[in-house]
Amino acid sequence: MPAVIIRNLSEETHRALKARAAEHGRSTEAEIREILETAVKPEQRIRMGEALAEIGRRLGLTDEEMSRFEPDKTPAEPISFE
Repeated sequence: MPAVIIRNLSEETHRALKARAAEHGRSTEAEIREILETAVKPEQRIRMGEALAEIGRRLGLTDEEMSRFEPDKTPAEPISFE
């Protein structure tokens, strides 16, 4: 598992992280992990497909027209080198 080292962290910030971790009943390391995960993976993440479908609906595309954009779930044929 990857590790990250944070250098030059002020004592004030370190104390604040320790206090915040204690409030949440976690170690300082677990608290930092939680902060980073929340920052890079927000709950309201926009998914490209959903955003494009919403644009299509706003433009007035019908259900039939929208169905053309459904993914093809047919399994791919393996490559034959013969």
